[in-house]
Amino acid sequence: MLDVLYLDEIGQAEALFKPQRIDVLRQLDEPRSCTEVAHKLDQTPQRIYYHVKRLQDAGLVSRVAERRVRGIHEGIYQANARSYWLSPRLVGRIGSRAARDALSLGHLLDLVEEVQSDVAAIEPAKAEAPSIGVSGNIRVEPERRQEFLDDLTSTLQELFSRYGGAQGEPFKLVVACYPKGDPRG
Repeated sequence: MLDVLYLDEIGQAEALFKPQRIDVLRQLDEPRSCTEVAHKLDQTPQRIYYHVKRLQDAGLVSRVAERRVRGIHEGIYQANARSYWLSPRLVGRIGSRAARDALSLGHLLDLVEEVQSDVAAIEPAKAEAPSIGVSGNIRVEPERRQEFLDDLTSTLQELFSRYGGAQGEPFKLVVACYPKGDPRG
């Protein structure tokens, strides 16, 4: 089972966005038959099979085994991933893509889309590769905002220079800094 399945086709999103199918998909976190899922969701096996078949056709579920029950072959199904991410490209960019200032929220959104796409494209065998995610809150007084941004930029440029050579395994570094709502208000 994959950690993430990146959905970038409309048909996949359409198959997923039925509340009953999401319930079925959640039940398929481990291999189960349609009869077993139907029992858990208080539905008929035929209704569950219909939803499982749509999910299977969209590549979200796989038939992983089969067993014989009372002379009938019963399929055993499992979700293909633990998480399903929707690509922003499903909708596409509305309007033209303007050149963005590196300090704009629009630029940050573009980076987030890029990171999401990059992470989803990591081969399952490399999913355990060393990586890091760091998050924290800081407070910067308005009159020192530019000083902070300059310090952050120079620190990152120093890292890029120090580790930007042609040797070693490539990693991508993205740092996001954006205004956060006031937790007190």
